[in-house]
Amino acid sequence: MRIIVGFAPGGTTDTIARLMGESLSERLGQQFLVENRSGAGTNIATEAVVRSSADGYTLLLVTASNAINAALYAKLNFNFLRDIAPVAGITRYPNVMQVNPSFPAKTVPEFIAYVKANPGKINYASGGSGAASHVAGELFKLMAEVDMVHVPYRGGAPAMTDLLGGQVQAYFGPLPEAIEYIRAGKLRALAVTGAVRSVALPDIPTVGDFVPGYEASSVGGIAAPKNTPADVVDKLNKEINAGLADPRLKARLTDLGGVIFPGSPADFGKFMAEETEKWAKVVKFSGAKAE
Repeated sequence: MRIIVGFAPGGTTDTIARLMGESLSERLGQQFLVENRSGAGTNIATEAVVRSSADGYTLLLVTASNAINAALYAKLNFNFLRDIAPVAGITRYPNVMQVNPSFPAKTVPEFIAYVKANPGKINYASGGSGAASHVAGELFKLMAEVDMVHVPYRGGAPAMTDLLGGQVQAYFGPLPEAIEYIRAGKLRALAVTGAVRSVALPDIPTVGDFVPGYEASSVGGIAAPKNTPADVVDKLNKEINAGLADPRLKARLTDLGGVIFPGSPADFGKFMAEETEKWAKVVKFSGAKAE
């Protein structure tokens, strides 16, 4: 059985897939292999699953990119919400609004005031046009009514490198990738982008504490091709949720800065539909186009 991941090995999404694959292998007595098919903003991986046999043997590691891409790409060879069968959520994890320590603002209100006093002069990085880190920044611009310049990179690693070097001032990057730099004092976390504070950084407020209604979380979940038999989907859902109740797996996912995200297939499908609608509005506001 395969879990297809739309990103290269070693990142947060890949780690989530491998942890869940290990859990499912133990619970079902059948080997789950993680296959990385990066490129085109996860669309290559998604299409591979959409075109696979609907037998439950090929699964997709769903991310926020799946919701964003529906609006970001003018033409796709599939309709994500129509062509997949939601199976289960695994985890939700926030991005973190972070700045280089040399930046004068130490709080979100100070950041907003500084950007408003210097419109168009503050650069924020992203892992690419339409990436979760991009739309999180654009949602902040929209809701905080500030003018920042977007600087897209080819992935989170080069964006993080330039933030550490001070070439850009801010980055709404994934918490798992930033947390050790924050703990070491190499980056300053102003806020997390989730609805609640992160267990991994309990002293850091949420953006929503200062910009009411702001929320931008990344997600990891599992989906199968449409028409996968309901009994197969239900069995996988049951075993994924049972794995999430295991203290060992829960602890490892929490260490990544995430929050366990169990539920029914219908729950996960409803969540992804709401995320697709939400990010379509932000993509339209930002004018982002697929690179």
